[in-house]
Amino acid sequence: MTTVLISGASVAGPALAYWLRRHGLTPTVVEKAPEPRAGGQAIDIRGVALDVVDRMGLLAPLREVRTRMRGMSMLDGAGNELMRSTEHAMSSGRLDNDDIEVLREDLTALLYDRTGRDVEYVFGDSIATMEQDDHGVHVTFERAAPRTFDLVVGADGLHSTVRRLAFGPEAEFVHHLGTYLSVFTADNFLDLEDWQVWVREGRAGGGVYPVRGNTELRVNLGFEAEPIPYDHRDLDQQRRLVAEHCGALRWEVPRLLDAMWKAPDFYFDAMAQVRMGSWSRGRVTLLGDAGYCASPLSGQGTSLALVGAYVLAAELAAGDVATALDRYEARMRPFVALNQALATENPGGPASEESVGRAKHAITL
Repeated sequence: MTTVLISGASVAGPALAYWLRRHGLTPTVVEKAPEPRAGGQAIDIRGVALDVVDRMGLLAPLREVRTRMRGMSMLDGAGNELMRSTEHAMSSGRLDNDDIEVLREDLTALLYDRTGRDVEYVFGDSIATMEQDDHGVHVTFERAAPRTFDLVVGADGLHSTVRRLAFGPEAEFVHHLGTYLSVFTADNFLDLEDWQVWVREGRAGGGVYPVRGNTELRVNLGFEAEPIPYDHRDLDQQRRLVAEHCGALRWEVPRLLDAMWKAPDFYFDAMAQVRMGSWSRGRVTLLGDAGYCASPLSGQGTSLALVGAYVLAAELAAGDVATALDRYEARMRPFVALNQALATENPGGPASEESVGRAKHAITL
């Protein structure tokens, strides 16, 4: 096996492409966005995922761009401070641990920088159909000419096209966790300096934290709700949902909602997990959120993607496709199970430190 098509250029896809090239294989990455995506929330790199980025030569660069919070405040719906801490932050946990919190776009930029010169990237396109036989997977694209690959990897997120084409409808695998979240950028009109502020009342809430030398805010606004039918491509419809469910919050939330309508990087989705009996079907397999999304509530999605990419590439380099995919799944399943449990063990609050510790290190590279 030599050629691998990877769908998705966020974190899992480029990380896998890096390791495949290191093992002498030939990856191609297809991404429906026209370029690497900007925006997104702060994400955490923890436990064995730190070893992965260290082996990629990215540990020092990531430490250079890490967020540097001094602490956080928690407010009620009217803006009254309920508590504050200089020991932990809501987005990243304890401030004195070894984890690295960075903006998603900074991690994806570093991954693309490591791979862009010797990996083929096809932006502005996506997989239309796949048909496999004993010799490969025959792929047609929305724009490019058809091609055949030895293996196809879906690293294309919660709403994976590869998963739908190979395994069936999304509803069979995506499990709603009762919460919706929006993320977007705004000017730092609150003049926050390395300090997070979180607000909650009833079934709605959110938080803000400064980034880019305190010049910008990353805003998170969300709400609890049963599954809501909406168009994943209709951003204005999604903005209306956020405004409807978060509009009763006071403090500075009305100004944040105004900024939401102008934000060029608005993102909205359900907090959900992907649970599957198998991540592979023949010469097609899934990686990261596409196969085993733990949801942002776990705090481990990025680490799962990075570790999964490392393990999958190592197994593909060591044997035939069928054996490699079996070994990949056998090694990753216990790690995935513990990390998914972090999002469900204590709904509405953080998982125990003991559970987090077990989940962070539950695999050997």
